[in-house]
Amino acid sequence: MTDDGKPTLGIGMVGYSFMGAAHSQAWRSAPSFFDVPVVPVLRALGGRNAEAAGEVARRFGWESVETDWRQLVARDDVELVDVCTPGDTHAEIAIAALEAGKHVLCEKPLANTVEEAEAMVAAAEKAADSGVRSLVGFTYRRVPAIALARQLVADGRIGRIYHVRAQYLQDWISDPEAPLSWRLQKDRAGSGALGDIGAHVIDLTQHITGERITGVSAMLETFVKERPVPSSFSGPLGTTGGTLPSSAEKRASAERGPVTVDDAAVFMARFTGGALASFEATRFASGRKNAIRIEINGANGSLAFDFEDMNVLQVHDHTVDPRLGGFTRVLVTEPSHPYVEGWWPPGHLLGYEHAFTHQAVDLLTAIAGGTDPAPSFADGLVVQRILAAVEESAAANSAWTEVPV
Repeated sequence: MTDDGKPTLGIGMVGYSFMGAAHSQAWRSAPSFFDVPVVPVLRALGGRNAEAAGEVARRFGWESVETDWRQLVARDDVELVDVCTPGDTHAEIAIAALEAGKHVLCEKPLANTVEEAEAMVAAAEKAADSGVRSLVGFTYRRVPAIALARQLVADGRIGRIYHVRAQYLQDWISDPEAPLSWRLQKDRAGSGALGDIGAHVIDLTQHITGERITGVSAMLETFVKERPVPSSFSGPLGTTGGTLPSSAEKRASAERGPVTVDDAAVFMARFTGGALASFEATRFASGRKNAIRIEINGANGSLAFDFEDMNVLQVHDHTVDPRLGGFTRVLVTEPSHPYVEGWWPPGHLLGYEHAFTHQAVDLLTAIAGGTDPAPSFADGLVVQRILAAVEESAAANSAWTEVPV
């Protein structure tokens, strides 16, 4: 219990780099800005490199470090396991934690294969019978402008949906001399741009529309087939791509290794309501750092969003006098907007890290209330099946490929 009588929840996190930092900050911020029903306590940070993990633990206030994730899961003072590791370890860690009766937050995509995701869903459903909760980290759902877009669609403000357009554009590996990392190896990452960032816009469009993707026609491309192998290539669990390497890292080795994932994915899709959709995910869009662009056109209006202007939702009401038509720029910083009341006065903008705090708050609230948080592992499996259908279509020269329900 805390001094004010609130129950606590011991957090153990596996992985300490990019996502580990974002999640650490979220757990710290949640009780400071929101009246959470249960207070997270940062019990243990897991990583194979004790020195590196120890430095992250010191900076974010973790009480201890474990170099074996199994020891972390087994600890009595860890009640929730936060999985921030490469995709090839998600299933093993999450299933072990669920079987040990621990709540689980697992980064996206849920797994590297449909089979792994199915096993994770089965474990989550079995654990739920004992009150154990699980969540997959499609964090962009909790950007206030995205949450507002979902509300507007659910309220019928744009009517029947005709078109969905979605892009996730980055450029961090557009340099052909950027070194090989785990994100460029299929056995560790599952896929490239498709799973790493494409999974996000797949989830977001289904979340906003309330509909499912029923089939796809796809192309995948790997532009740079080989890359320099850095000396730290087999580095600590939790090491992440997403940032350009230093000059020293580039010079670390003359050896080159194969890139076994896609650099870019493009596919057409259809939604359950009949809408036509186009998707693009690439890490070769020079000048685009983290552009998540979504536009939805309906019978009564349209919505448009770009994460590089993340506090804004563009809203068009097609039912008004055409002389006053066009998109309205809505600054999503009012206390009445989703999640915003916990933060700053109107017009004081939020950033990338805030959605992770919203995720932590929602998960803590669900655990305390005995409800199932969303997106669930089952939602993660839906995305995994779409990723698999995209790869199947691309391998069959863009053949139309149904997504199993």
